[in-house]
Amino acid sequence: MINRDRLVETFLTLCRMNTPARAEAPVADYLQARLEAIGMRCVRDAAASVTGSNTGNLIATLPATAAGAHTIFFAAHMDTVEPNPNVQIIVEDDLIRTDGSTILGADDRAGIAPLVEALETIVEQGIPHGTIQAVFTVCEEVGLLGAKALDRSLIEAPFGYVLDSSPPVGAVVSAAPSQDSFTVTITGKPAHAGAEPEKGISAIQVAAHAIERMRLGRIDPETTANIGVISGGEATNIVCPRVTMAAEARSRDPRKLAVQVQHMVDTWQASASAFGASVDVQIEHQYDAYRFAEDDPVVALALAAARKVGLPATMKEAGGGSDANVFNAMGLPTCVLGTAMTGVHTHEERALISDLCATAELVVAIVAEGAARQR
Repeated sequence: MINRDRLVETFLTLCRMNTPARAEAPVADYLQARLEAIGMRCVRDAAASVTGSNTGNLIATLPATAAGAHTIFFAAHMDTVEPNPNVQIIVEDDLIRTDGSTILGADDRAGIAPLVEALETIVEQGIPHGTIQAVFTVCEEVGLLGAKALDRSLIEAPFGYVLDSSPPVGAVVSAAPSQDSFTVTITGKPAHAGAEPEKGISAIQVAAHAIERMRLGRIDPETTANIGVISGGEATNIVCPRVTMAAEARSRDPRKLAVQVQHMVDTWQASASAFGASVDVQIEHQYDAYRFAEDDPVVALALAAARKVGLPATMKEAGGGSDANVFNAMGLPTCVLGTAMTGVHTHEERALISDLCATAELVVAIVAEGAARQR
């Protein structure tokens, strides 16, 4: 069913495109040309004006051929986690990787390429289908910005799937966390570290005091917290007057997230008070959690389709967010599907060709199952 060689070539072509966040136009242009060639109607929204990208989100629509069939959308993001201008790709039997000097870009080319192949297969083989929409977002890797700026009026489908998770292909991410991010500024008092250190208040010491008392890492099976960036200080002979920190907390249970966030704020404030310093904590809510049951329609359809093509129809819970969090908050029930990407966000990133093919087959199977069940 799937054209393996064409799929691999599409994947390699996409991986060779250097499109970090805000530079996705080459991918959008390439996809629009491919999809318009099979009769899809393509539009780009105004997300560029919000995200600073050189293109908007690309939304492609394939009209239905089966009356009463489900309208479904599939989504993937066009940006990569970092630039890869000189990517050297190695294909070894079933494995695709780089020489280790850059990322591969499988996140999220492992979603895009199988989706394109599935759409071309559906059209070429005349597989009955409802209206299908393909949504390709920008700036996912820098805060899900493209999805947040998506023109909701362009989405006709009542539910959909994001192709943006690791194997096994056939797995459905049925739950993902909420996330809050912190920007923290601790202000102490400078003094000469050798002549009169007692006249100073070390912001570094305040930060260390807070970190020592803060619950971080794995809080419980659903909740994590991390301080990822600390900066401050001018010289060793100056008591540090200012420290900034970037931190986050996540949980699949919003109530647990609220408790963890308050704990972190209280700890920073208590430490600042203990030393006579001041602290400013800015909190930004990044995205909302979602959770589906096995019998929820969006999950049940994907699991049934996976079984039809012999894939392991399983459910799993994620520790990170994706465009699906944003779509769910918009009122669009959305699950994330497993794809071929492994080792993402590292130079050991790789993908199996067999998993790329399985992902394309799963998309076709979901569309076919949606047509068979009808609304």
